[in-house]
Amino acid sequence: MRYIGGKSLLLDNIQSVIDTYANDIDTITDIFSGSGAVGMHLKNHGYHVISNDLLYFSYAIARGTIGVNEIPTFDGLGISDPISYLNNIDISSLDIKDDKYFIYHNYSPNSECDRMYFQNDNALRIDAIRLQIEAWKNDNAITESEYYYLLASLLSAVPYVANITGTFGAYLKYWDKRTYNKLQLEVPEIIVAESCECHCGDYTKVLPVGTGLLYADPPYNSREYLPNYHVMETIARYDNPIIKGVTGIREYTEQKSAFCKKATVHDAFVKLIKDANSRYVLISYNNEGLISTEELSDICKTYGNPKTFKLIEMDYRRYKNKIPNNTVGLKEQLYFVERT
Repeated sequence: MRYIGGKSLLLDNIQSVIDTYANDIDTITDIFSGSGAVGMHLKNHGYHVISNDLLYFSYAIARGTIGVNEIPTFDGLGISDPISYLNNIDISSLDIKDDKYFIYHNYSPNSECDRMYFQNDNALRIDAIRLQIEAWKNDNAITESEYYYLLASLLSAVPYVANITGTFGAYLKYWDKRTYNKLQLEVPEIIVAESCECHCGDYTKVLPVGTGLLYADPPYNSREYLPNYHVMETIARYDNPIIKGVTGIREYTEQKSAFCKKATVHDAFVKLIKDANSRYVLISYNNEGLISTEELSDICKTYGNPKTFKLIEMDYRRYKNKIPNNTVGLKEQLYFVERT
């Protein structure tokens, strides 16, 4: 899945740090799960994963992949292949005037909307699939795990037909070639393993949960995730929210993350390490974040065992929409410390 700051390319680095410095653990908290890539990797390596994210769409992806521990059978549905069924829903007979098709009416061009997030057919497919998944849930035809399994499949497919450069903070004023592709759900990868936990809420509520290692990938700058993924959040919740502005952003009351403000980022990292009920803490960050390398290193040494502190740096591509920018000096970082 396309995601700001996604760690798919750093999975081997993350695993190497754990193997080298924390090879005596079996439980890991992924406290800002995002796309779920790190959590899935860790589960695949045999760890009991506790996943958390404030955004519901991130939680839904995690719950439908990391949180599913056996291949769904859909016995109560009577459809052997629901993914194929959803991919082949006929949208030609849908009454497009019906207000229940929220994505079509608000995020694709029509007589009442100029927004160009999706081509009309794909917007209708998103609506039709999302409504069908919800109907199966309401009819008790699918289990909770099966519900999130299907929802994760839909959410993972949406960015690949969206008319965006990388996030939903804005849409392109011309149609990108990917938008002409038909929305296509794929079967989520499921790892048959020990049960893993998935949470949706403020990270401070999960810090007290005891694990061997706390992995944290907090925001690096002032860019908030909800405004950049508001369409994904709306598809996940499908709650017909009040929206406003050029991009049709949903209203939200959550306070800005303490990691996204220069005035509060220091205390946020102190709390993260100080309150973590884990033996080890591993933090992903970079050297151009709101807090300096020196300051974050000092926090780790102050609230962890300074003798165990490690800083690993890797050259990495700057996120800048679709345009690679290999500016010299940008480094992805992994901060590791054992708590005192």
